[in-house]
Amino acid sequence: MTGIPALTLNDGHALPQVGYGTWPMSDAEAGPAVAEALRAGYRLIDTAAAYGNEAGVGRGIRASGVPREDVVITTKLRGPDHGYDSALRAFDASAKRLGVDHVDLYLIHWPLPMKDLYVDSWRAFVRLKEEGRVRSIGVSNFQPAHIERLERETGVLPAANQVELHPDFSQAALRAWHAQKGIAIESWSPLGRGGLLHDPVLERLAAKHGRTVAQVVLRWHVQLGLVTIPKSQNPARIRQNLALFDFALDADDLAAIAALDGEHRQGGHPDTWIE
Repeated sequence: MTGIPALTLNDGHALPQVGYGTWPMSDAEAGPAVAEALRAGYRLIDTAAAYGNEAGVGRGIRASGVPREDVVITTKLRGPDHGYDSALRAFDASAKRLGVDHVDLYLIHWPLPMKDLYVDSWRAFVRLKEEGRVRSIGVSNFQPAHIERLERETGVLPAANQVELHPDFSQAALRAWHAQKGIAIESWSPLGRGGLLHDPVLERLAAKHGRTVAQVVLRWHVQLGLVTIPKSQNPARIRQNLALFDFALDADDLAAIAALDGEHRQGGHPDTWIE
């Protein structure tokens, strides 16, 4: 995968450790940006039905010239589509918008415990995987209690959980729990929505390694064994965000970044978020 290391998931499939995020791009913006990212070497593209840009993502993949079988496509189930039959219909709609016959990783975007339909949705996901329409199934923004219920009621663990994670919200306990369960973590908002780019500690580390702050933070994600999905529409930054594999953070660097954790969640809370 163009030199990008990959994690082997608990179902045997592989996920590149650095992917390309597409939120909050419009449908029109997503096509050119995704094509640019794939030409730059990305092989994991992340979208969601809720983003409203799946059709653009599909156009970008086709325009890139990269063979479909070399691209790992992730999309997500919207909250209004929770439920067994609704999830199956929603998947059909996402696949049609993307212009594909299968999706590599399909995620439940939010657990929405107040609706109490995520287990029914998960049963639909299991069916989609059994039918070969989805290669790997996972969740997004799920807490351990949500995942334990999925396992208890269906016997099937997610392959991945996509959660907010950055140096100011490093989720150490959640990372440890996922490692114990064998579930990969994907980091959304890996740069803290840009709020970390002027942190003096990270600026010092960037100067030490002759890198940008963004590269230092993304390298931190990689060394923690996470999958990270930065988003940029700037061609130079698209390439910079992938130039992570010719340097490494040392133990002192990692300790300095660990000390930045203020447990500051920037997005919604999984127990209360309504999509």
